[in-house]
Amino acid sequence: MSQPQLKVNGHSRDWLKRRFPWVYPNELVKGRGRPGQVVRVVGPNGGFLGVGVADTGWLAARVYRFDEGSLDAQWMSRVVERALALREALIEENTTAYRLVNGENDGLPGIRVDRWGHFVCIVADTPAVGGLVPLLVAALEEQLAPRGVYLAYRPDPRDDRDASRFHPPPGLISGRAAPGAVRVLERGLSFDVYPAEAPDVGLYTDMRDLRAWLEPRWGGARVLNTFAFTGAFSVSAAYNGASEVVSVDLSGRYLDRAQANFGANGLDPSGHTFVESDVFKALDRLRRTGERFDRVILDPPSFSHSDRVWSAKRDYPRLVRAACAVLADGGWLIAASNQGTLSPSAFRKFILTGLRKSGCDGQLLYGATQAGDVPALLSFPEGQYLKIGVYRVLRS
Repeated sequence: MSQPQLKVNGHSRDWLKRRFPWVYPNELVKGRGRPGQVVRVVGPNGGFLGVGVADTGWLAARVYRFDEGSLDAQWMSRVVERALALREALIEENTTAYRLVNGENDGLPGIRVDRWGHFVCIVADTPAVGGLVPLLVAALEEQLAPRGVYLAYRPDPRDDRDASRFHPPPGLISGRAAPGAVRVLERGLSFDVYPAEAPDVGLYTDMRDLRAWLEPRWGGARVLNTFAFTGAFSVSAAYNGASEVVSVDLSGRYLDRAQANFGANGLDPSGHTFVESDVFKALDRLRRTGERFDRVILDPPSFSHSDRVWSAKRDYPRLVRAACAVLADGGWLIAASNQGTLSPSAFRKFILTGLRKSGCDGQLLYGATQAGDVPALLSFPEGQYLKIGVYRVLRS
C-alpha cells in the first residue's frame, strides 16, 4: 500500500532541502495525514522531499528521512547506534545521567531519550510518534540493555491536546520498574532521580557543563540559588567549597529532595539554608535585611507554578535587578534560560536592561549553551534552546 502524500509549498520545500525536519499546517498545499500515519512529503511540483509522520497539532508532519527509505527497525537501529556513539565519546565514567537521543538533533523528531543509571526514559512530544516507540525500545534493549524503559509525554505549549489521554499511555513500557529513587552520578556527585515521574525526574543534565565550569570557582563564596529545584547547583557549590548556600524554591517537595541530595554527597544540609518561597518575594526580603552574596544563580523555568504567569520580557529584567540588589560588588550573576522561543540576543538584552536599572554594569565571564549530549543540529535552529551567561556585576 502506497504512503499518503503531503504536498508542501515552496517555502517548506526550501527548508526541507536543508534537512529542517518540521512541516507546518500552513505550508501544506494538498493532503493531510492522520496522526501517526507515515507520509511521503513532496514539493509543489511533486518532487520527493522526505518521509515523515503526520500529526494534527501545531505541526502537520515531522520528517525522519530525506531519502526514500522506510521507517523500520534497521533505520531505528542506525539512529540509536549513531546517537550512542556520540555519548560514548563525550560522557565521563563518573557520569550516569545524560541525554541519549536528542529528538530532531539526533534524527528522531518529537522523541528524546534520557539515561538515568540502569533505566531509560523516552519523552515524546505527541502521541503521533507512538508508532515509533516499539522500534525505539527494541533498539535500546539491543544496544544498551536497560533494566527498565519508561514513556512520558511533554507536549509543546502550542499543542492544546490533553496529554492524559495520549496513547500509548505513559509509564513503564518495558523491563522492570525502578525502586522509587534511582541514584545517579554527575561528575562524581550523587543525585536521586525518579524515572517513574518522567519527564521531570529531578535533575536537568543540560546544565552539566555549566556546573563543571563553576566547580573550581565556588571556594569561599556565599551562594544564593534561586529556582533551586532539587539543588544540583546547591550541592555542587557546597561540595566544592562554598561557605554557605541558600536555596530558594516555591516547592517544599523539591527542597526536601535538595536536602536529600546534600546527604547523598556526605554534606550536612543543616549547615545551609532552604527557603520555600516565591523567588521575587525572597529576593525582596533578603534585600531588606541587607544580605549579600558572592554568587546568585538565576535559572527560572519557562513556565511558573506560582500565582503569576512568567513572561521573560517582563520578568527577566526584574529578576536581574532584584538579584543585583543582593549581590556583593564584583559578585557573579549566573543566569540561564531554557525558553526555546527566546533568542540569545533577546536574552542578553534582558540581562543588560536589568543591570542598567540596577545602576550596574557587567563583564561576561562565560557564555554557553546546553551540554554536548544535548547537541543542536545546524539545520534545526530551534535545537539551541539554552542560553547561559556568567556575569561579574560592577556597581557604578
